[in-house]
Amino acid sequence: MPHDFILFDLDGTLSDPQLGIGRSINHALVRHGFEPLAAGAVSRYIGPPLDESFRVITGRDDDVTILALVAAYRERYGDVGYAENRLYDGIPEALAALVDSGLPLGLCTSKRRDFACKILALFGLDHLFRFVDGGEIGVHKWQQIEALRAAGRVGPRSLMVGDRAVDLIAAHRNGLSAAGVLWGHGSREELQAESPRYLLDAPAQITQWCQPQVLA
Repeated sequence: MPHDFILFDLDGTLSDPQLGIGRSINHALVRHGFEPLAAGAVSRYIGPPLDESFRVITGRDDDVTILALVAAYRERYGDVGYAENRLYDGIPEALAALVDSGLPLGLCTSKRRDFACKILALFGLDHLFRFVDGGEIGVHKWQQIEALRAAGRVGPRSLMVGDRAVDLIAAHRNGLSAAGVLWGHGSREELQAESPRYLLDAPAQITQWCQPQVLA
């Protein structure tokens, strides 16, 4: 059966946020006395929840420190970091083709909803999405999709599209099909390990899900 709804991840799927996320992580680390990350180490922390990333980076597990790091990160990210972002070539055209074919779209991201909305508006993509679902500290992506299913906003014929294993795991845990994209921050091996229904090499392949036009 064709998909009746496409749910997209944001970071690493629609746009590359590495510069802004890396600078904002390092802003938080330095403020609280930790060594900054090297540029080449940032990619692995794009996708998972922010608090989990700070626990791995710092080796700290106390909530006071982690929440302070998250707050410092968000201070810079909300000011300038969200705009240090690059839209992947071909994404606007692919999303518009889906919508023009009659297929509704939603966004499900681990980042805070207001940040996600600012990024979509920055790139002029906000009008293409029926809703934007953002994450909160302590909430996993599978729980976000679980809530969307409970509310009837996605269903068994919906498709989740993302660049990291966490996206595919969240989809499968809730009975959705999953698509992995290879232009983001997850490796082919990471994505293949979660057995996605689709594995895409380029944004143009997104248009394969366009609804066929019915002639009157």
